Amino acid sequence: MPEEKVEKEVCPKCGSALSDVTTTANGRKLQRCTAGSWNPTTRKTEGCDYVKWLPFEPQTLDEKCPKCGSPLVMAMTRFGKKMKKCTTGGWDAATKTATGCDFVEWINGTTEELDEDCPQCGKKLVLYTTASGKRMKKCSTSGWDRENKHATGCDYVQWLRPGEYEKTGEEFLPPEEKEE
Repeated sequence: MPEEKVEKEVCPKCGSALSDVTTTANGRKLQRCTAGSWNPTTRKTEGCDYVKWLPFEPQTLDEKCPKCGSPLVMAMTRFGKKMKKCTTGGWDAATKTATGCDFVEWINGTTEELDEDCPQCGKKLVLYTTASGKRMKKCSTSGWDRENKHATGCDYVQWLRPGEYEKTGEEFLPPEEKEE
């Protein structure tokens, strides 16, 4: 049987081939033009800047809906916010109403306690990971007053670069303590 030839997609801007599919930290998939490259020094794309964002395919989870017992899927809004939702739920565009089960659980960030003290107030620090995968060390006393729309408690925050705090088992190690 002859081999099937898979044609590479081409960039609509410059005609070069598109790269293989890559996945971002928050789970979105994309293809970049091979005629462009990212320069970390200038923090800009050099060459062709075309990016093709691929649609997020809902992933079936090994969890059941607490309302109706149907399977749940991990889905993403067009703005990149993740949610668990029931597979029987839907949207009727004609009547503009929800159909089926309406269970939705929004995925928020996670907080892990650290064995470090805040340099500003002396309380313990926590490692907060956003739903998109970005990490920060912040004071455990920090918070947000939704009604007045302002921060409360200590305002210490240190955003971390990828790989700066790695999870090993159940604890997080700073870069200098990681095993090489």
